[in-house]
Amino acid sequence: MLESEITKALNGQIKMEFFSSYIYLAMAAYFENANLPGFGHWMHLQSREETEHGMRIFRYIIERGGAVDLQGLDTPPKSYKSPLDVFEAALAHERKVTASINALVELAQSKKDHATEVFLQWFVKEQVEEEANADAIVQMLRLADNTPGALFMLDKELGRRGSE
Repeated sequence: MLESEITKALNGQIKMEFFSSYIYLAMAAYFENANLPGFGHWMHLQSREETEHGMRIFRYIIERGGAVDLQGLDTPPKSYKSPLDVFEAALAHERKVTASINALVELAQSKKDHATEVFLQWFVKEQVEEEANADAIVQMLRLADNTPGALFMLDKELGRRGSE
């Protein structure tokens, strides 16, 4: 049985994961409206992945005898200055998610909930990947410096995500 403080924190993380999905969906809409379908495709897949993360925690709470408490989501940002601005926002958000996961690990450790600590290690590893992916695109966009040809090539590259 999950301890109540851990259950509450895990429910908060579900909210964060679903909000992440919502943010990436809004970013996908931004890119599609900007006629950058490859960027939009990348963000759609990212949105789906974040939903899966939320569901992973949802199932864990149920398996451990806890109560899932779904919470309302805020409205995600709708406008951005540039593709670089979008990915800088995505990277900043991933860093916020990483801090939240780290706080959950520390809570599990303090409560001596070893099962939850082990469960969360998957998320710790995943966040390293999430931050690295977003940062790599930020670096490419900085190099591209909003050059149309470079954006076109990057759009094609990001459109291949999931087909490797």
